[in-house]
Amino acid sequence: MSGHREDATAEQGPVEQGLVEQVLAWRGGAIVVVGDLLLDRWVSGTAERLSREAPTAVVRVADREDAPGGAANTAVNLAALGADVRLAGAVGADEAGTTLLGLLTRAGVDTSGVVRVPGTTTTLKTRVSAAGQMLLRFDEGATLGPAAAALVADEVAATLPGAAAVLVCDYDMGAAGAAVREALGATDRPGPLVVDAHDLAPWAPLRPDAVTPNAGETERLLGVALGTDRVRTVTAAAEALLRATDAAGVVVTLDRDGTVVHGGGATTRTLAVPASDVNANGAGDTFAAALTLALAAGLDLHAAARFGQLAADVVVRTSGTGVCSAADLRASIADGAPMLDEAALLAALAVERAAGRRIVFTNGCFDVLHRGHTAYLRQAKALGDVLVVAVNDDESTRRLKGPGRPVNPAADRAIVLAELTSVDYVTVFAADTAVHLIEAIEPEVYVKGGDYLPEMLVETPVVEAHGGQVRIVDYVSPHSSSDILARARTAGAAHE
Repeated sequence: MSGHREDATAEQGPVEQGLVEQVLAWRGGAIVVVGDLLLDRWVSGTAERLSREAPTAVVRVADREDAPGGAANTAVNLAALGADVRLAGAVGADEAGTTLLGLLTRAGVDTSGVVRVPGTTTTLKTRVSAAGQMLLRFDEGATLGPAAAALVADEVAATLPGAAAVLVCDYDMGAAGAAVREALGATDRPGPLVVDAHDLAPWAPLRPDAVTPNAGETERLLGVALGTDRVRTVTAAAEALLRATDAAGVVVTLDRDGTVVHGGGATTRTLAVPASDVNANGAGDTFAAALTLALAAGLDLHAAARFGQLAADVVVRTSGTGVCSAADLRASIADGAPMLDEAALLAALAVERAAGRRIVFTNGCFDVLHRGHTAYLRQAKALGDVLVVAVNDDESTRRLKGPGRPVNPAADRAIVLAELTSVDYVTVFAADTAVHLIEAIEPEVYVKGGDYLPEMLVETPVVEAHGGQVRIVDYVSPHSSSDILARARTAGAAHE
């Protein structure tokens, strides 16, 4: 969901701004991060020819950049958001380890719990790119041995007293294994325990407060593929996921599809800003860090996931291993949050109503935005004070419009609509009709284009049941997405 106002940003997203400031203002103690530490190395340059030795590009190196990765990146994100961070893990007594510790110290992370292990190679992931395209990645390092893992567990036990929260980043590289689980289980947890692990099954006996499996990890937990409609599958699997992890809450991260949040007897969703997969590196670390900080600050799981999504959305707009700072997050909110979930939209509309504003609501696919759409939305806005536009998601658009549609994904359609001065809030919904949203929002006016009659709409009785009006605005013909696409296909065929 998206809220956007050209004229009054102070009232555009009071819910999200308040959420962000509540978390960033919190100073309730240290957050302990424990897990696998690695160094990300980015080598970039130009590639203008192939090697004579083999059919591979020759990269003329122009820049090298190192950044903390894995649990180290998670710790840096927490520090950038203003948290007091203690890190427990291990690195080798090598150049990469020295570099990583230096980066962590400069970022404000307490590394006194990081063990340096002679004879161990620090995990190093080197990515080589040219013209913004990654060409290859090579990894160095080995799984941490039992003796070193036991040392990490000792550091965890030492850092736990007084901790406001614990975040485990277990990438199955040895630093967050059985010894750490034993140490966590033997100590009373003063704050929430969040686990971000490739394999969540071994963590179930600790009954985490929240776990954050991605799509692949969720498939392993369920023993089935998520399929093409991942959100629907994950939503239906709420009880199975809670049982499999024995966690109080499960937040399934689905990259471009945002997250699905199960916990407290409810299921909600956050929507993500669309981004190239190239720019997604570290977004999961950022999300886990921000989620944990929000939980430590006293937010419930669903609000904490919204905060985590806002931070992850900042990171996917950047290249390299991403870090979201408090300043970055505030700037993002000031520009208008790209996505809001349903709960945030309803809360924002409650603020609008409290100020005496009249809510106008409309919905549609808006696949290829054209003059007919903009004229219709401009007329709709004139019928009240605040215009909410609900956009069909990709699956419901496909059901309504047929194969080959939508041309543009839902997130793109929502963001384009949010840029229109006539539009105040945008949401994406999965149903074929807007009945559920109308029941939740209770708009004073429901608007559709002139190619409908009120009697044709299943939404009409729902609108009128709470005293609202259904209004049909002028239809600008022949401006429709289908007409435009048909003309484009005809023009394309004529040029073949």
